[in-house]
Parts: sequence; structure tokens; C-alpha cells
Amino acid sequence: MPQNPVIHNTFAAILAGGSGSRMGSADKPKQYMMLGEKPVFVHTVEKFVATGAFDAVLVMCPDLLRQQTTDLLLKYAPACAPYVVVCAGGATRNDTVCAAIAEVEARWITDDDTLLVTHDAVRPFVDHRIILENLEAAARVGACDTVIPATDTIVESLDGDVISSIPPRQALYQGQTPQSFRLNLLKRCLEALTQEERDSLTDACKAVVLADEPVALVAGDAANMKITYPHDLRIARALMEDQRA
Repeated sequence: MPQNPVIHNTFAAILAGGSGSRMGSADKPKQYMMLGEKPVFVHTVEKFVATGAFDAVLVMCPDLLRQQTTDLLLKYAPACAPYVVVCAGGATRNDTVCAAIAEVEARWITDDDTLLVTHDAVRPFVDHRIILENLEAAARVGACDTVIPATDTIVESLDGDVISSIPPRQALYQGQTPQSFRLNLLKRCLEALTQEERDSLTDACKAVVLADEPVALVAGDAANMKITYPHDLRIARALMEDQRA
């Protein structure tokens, strides 16, 4: 008798498509800069592989950097290589998430329970608790976002000149990643976007919210910082030294 097909249920997509323009380094995107003894994105990949929770970890990078990305992984994290697939991302974050969905569907058998965890390559301090709670929340609700409470007052200005409103801080959160989803749900929500919504979308969870589907909150951590500007890299290097100590 033929064997039943194996359903693969958990995937991570590490979004490594940033150009590094805000870091002031056009020749080396921020995810490839060294943090301690390894490039930033390698630390991130290692966190996801180490959980043992994923069928595969996809690194979504610019097509021209696929070989370089593969070489860096083999050099700095060879033990991760069997669990990692380096893939071409898209021109935008939304395009890259769609490319990750397409890669998973092309390579593996999936179903309605298949989960996709998306994470910024430049958040290397994500911890196991956050990753595993993302998987639990996405399986339970369908989608989740990692957040921390807003600590500063948020001011809204519709014209960029005067204050329009000051929302109550206790109802506001700062978004981090991972953002995690049932893969088929996310695909349906992205496909339902209008072109105007698609052009303005910078956040996969917003596609789910626009479809009136619930998105659970997972508690993040202030240490789960995003390395965007030069001073972020200095802070990250200090955090890395602190962890080593």
C-alpha cells in the first residue's frame, strides 16, 4: 500500500531583504554586518533552528545574495545547514512574505494546520519563549503579533504640523516580530487585499486585521530589538557582550 503523504506543519521565514540604507551602508545590508563573531542574520537563524520546532527555516534574501547567504551560513553555522533553505525574497516586505508562502507550498505538503512564523532577520535577540508562544497562539487563534506595551506617549498628527489626537497609552502597543499565522489563512488574507491596500501594506498582521480575522497578542521583550540604525548596532553589540559575560 502507498504511504500516506507527510504533512509538514511548522515553518519559519526569516525576512532578510533589507538594503541597509538607514544603516548608512549601501554595500552591506545590516543583516550581514558582524555582531560578535557572526553576521546578524546567522544569530537569528540559530535561534529558530535551536527550538527544534520547525520542519524548515527559510531565509528570504535578495536573489543576488543567495549564494553569499548560503556561504555565510555554512561558514558560521554549519550545524544549521540541514534545516535551512535560502530563497529569493521580493521587492517589498509583502512580496517577500508571499514568496515564502509560495516556497513552502512548492516544496512541502501543507494543510489548514500548517503554521508560518515570520521574523525580521535583524532581530537576533528573539528568545525561545517568544517563538514557542507564537506557535501556540497561531495554532489556537490563526494569527498573532509579538508586542510590548508602549512606554512613550504616542501623538497622532494627520498633517504632520499639529496634533490631531493623543490616544490613551494603556491601549497602545509597539509591534515586534515574530508575526505568525496559519499559512492558508495568511494566504487568503493577502490575496483578498485591494491593490491600494497591497501597495501600502508594511505589516502582514494588518492583512489579517483588514479581513476581520482575530490576531492574538504575544508578549515580546524590550531586548528583542530591531537593528536599523548605527546606534542600534552599538546597543546590540553591548547586549551580546552582556550575554557572554
